[in-house]
Amino acid sequence: MKSVIRTTAGGPEVLQLVERPVPQPGPDEVRVRVHVSGVNPTDWRSRRRALPPGMTEQVPHQDGAGVVDAVGTQVDSARVGQRVWIWEAAWERPWGTAQQYTLVPDRHAVALPDHAPFELGAALGIPALTAHRALTVHDGGPGRIAPGTLQGSTVLVAGGAGAVGNAAIQLARWAGARVITTVSSPAKATPARAAGAHQVVNYRTQDAAAEILAFAPEGVDIVVEVSPGTNSALDIAVAAPGAVVAYYAGGEDRPSQHIHHREIPTRPAARQFLTLLRGWLIGEQEDSAAGGSHSAGLQDADHALGRS
Repeated sequence: MKSVIRTTAGGPEVLQLVERPVPQPGPDEVRVRVHVSGVNPTDWRSRRRALPPGMTEQVPHQDGAGVVDAVGTQVDSARVGQRVWIWEAAWERPWGTAQQYTLVPDRHAVALPDHAPFELGAALGIPALTAHRALTVHDGGPGRIAPGTLQGSTVLVAGGAGAVGNAAIQLARWAGARVITTVSSPAKATPARAAGAHQVVNYRTQDAAAEILAFAPEGVDIVVEVSPGTNSALDIAVAAPGAVVAYYAGGEDRPSQHIHHREIPTRPAARQFLTLLRGWLIGEQEDSAAGGSHSAGLQDADHALGRS
């Protein structure tokens, strides 16, 4: 089979197209014939780092979609022939999705409905799971997104045209929230509206804080934030008492020093606070305890994105 591999850290130049034997699944694994391999920022970020311990080469890309064509001895044989979307294929493993066949743990291959194209399946993993985590990370919030779980909440999504932002809009709207999002151009406003945003604000041409507060005079309850350093002042200005900012920036735009504190005075009164929580990016978890939280709600995310 054809595989793309890397044997060292670096840019695109470290990627090599090679021939490798078709791998055989372990007891708890499935083998997937890959139809579409998804590429996310975490893939090129991880490529800049050394290989995981014990590996001499690695196939990149965490996300993908295809058809199960073989299973391990501990996996239900009925899975053979099932259309699936894949998440975290290459997390601490040698097998990503940038090859014709890949191996993943059984639970990392999620059923993909017949009406959903493989392109959609390959786009679900990191974006949808990160969006789901950002909407559920706060204390007292829903553990999983489902219809009605965010009823009565107002959600601000920064960057609604991006992959994570767009998924967050869809999930929040599906869960019953009022959703407002920021974008940087009319072209980016189109996919944000299509995702279900009730209000779209162009922060380059509009007063973002004024527009957001006109839509939500009491402030927003959840902020799904991609640029916490850049947007910290805006987030504080529009946050409702007890609001949560869940950010998932990959490192380029961490919050400024003053916003590292867990409790930050918000607009209405100094005694009201918002909570800043890190929504870990899939494939870049900084805390081993986060892994289970990331995997929660996989089928919920699949169902919601498939229906959008």
